Amino acid sequence: MKKADLIERIAKESGISKGQAEKALNSFTGSVTASLKKGESVTLVGFGTFSVSQRSARNGRNPQTGETIKIKAKKLAKFKPGKTLSETVEKAKLPK
Repeated sequence: MKKADLIERIAKESGISKGQAEKALNSFTGSVTASLKKGESVTLVGFGTFSVSQRSARNGRNPQTGETIKIKAKKLAKFKPGKTLSETVEKAKLPK
């Protein structure tokens, strides 16, 4: 599903226009992004938790030359699905 598909589904299921649905989706993603940028987590009970994780610096290896390289530390956005979402996905039948 792409963003346009999600906007269309939100509009249809909530009875609002596609423009309003796009504003709502953009507001949601913007709010989550702003919270993560501040180092805060966002929890949607039953759906999941968005959080920031710190990956420490480490040594890696260039696969072409075998040379050791330093990989910088960085922050990562993470998502941990909630119990309800996990159970729903587990029970879902996937198309073949």
